[in-house]
Amino acid sequence: MPRKFLVVVDDSPEFEAALRYTARRARSTGGHLVMLRIIPAAASDAHWAGVREEIERQTRAEAEATLNAWAAEAAERSGSTPILLIERGDPQACIRKVVGEDPDIKILVLAAGSNAPGPLVGAVVKQGASFTGRKLPVTIVPGELTEKEIEDLA
Repeated sequence: MPRKFLVVVDDSPEFEAALRYTARRARSTGGHLVMLRIIPAAASDAHWAGVREEIERQTRAEAEATLNAWAAEAAERSGSTPILLIERGDPQACIRKVVGEDPDIKILVLAAGSNAPGPLVGAVVKQGASFTGRKLPVTIVPGELTEKEIEDLA
């Protein structure tokens, strides 16, 4: 099986650079792109169960729309249809789950802002190999990379 590159899809401005890098890297190595959108866990207050279910439905629909919007660009850049995943819960736990279920995921790609690292990048730096639950290289892509720089690096 070709190696898979897992990229976490978020709403940060630097995500686009991470996606472009990951797609280009997948194309240049014959790999596949896995795009993971993480949505927050819903509150567990039983009194508001009906409202919670509607919010969960809406957040799921928004996550699907976001993934589908980026999937076309990812497919064009990588040369293959990406695998789209949605997980609900703590971001690190969701990444561990996805990585644990698919041994073909060989690299995790995260975006980094120019001002300060986000919570996932900070957790990787702090926890090292234990971050994903198994030894897995993590690529941190600076959000300010240009298209030319991405082509050169990937």
